Amino acid sequence: MYEWVKAFHVMAVISWMAGMLYLPRLMVYHAEAQVGSIQSETFKVMERRLLKGIINPAMIVTWVLGLYLAWSAFAFKGGWLHAKILLVLILSGIHGYLAGRVRAFAEDRNDKPARFYRILNEVPALLMAAIVILVIVKPF
Repeated sequence: MYEWVKAFHVMAVISWMAGMLYLPRLMVYHAEAQVGSIQSETFKVMERRLLKGIINPAMIVTWVLGLYLAWSAFAFKGGWLHAKILLVLILSGIHGYLAGRVRAFAEDRNDKPARFYRILNEVPALLMAAIVILVIVKPF
């Protein structure tokens, strides 16, 4: 059973990360689009569907299966696991922040420039790299 749960956990992580890497990129382009334009309205639909249809469900599955794996295989022990969970909590916080930005764009209340989203786009990738290193190398 463990291997099946791990396989579905990895698939959920891949889906979550794909969305977390793509959503801020959409926001870069959306921030550059004129409010009320066809492009702006299209980005609103794309952002909402990505968040509701892929990112949110993938995050939930990632957490549920990940917590099961942490409990069943490691009994929540190990410094690397604690560090990983902390980084996943931070990633989840960024997820929540991006959800708020989707709402702001939907209401034409974006107050951030495209450059902000370009920089923000790098944060999930850095967290992902650190998480993968912790899981594979287990440095402590």
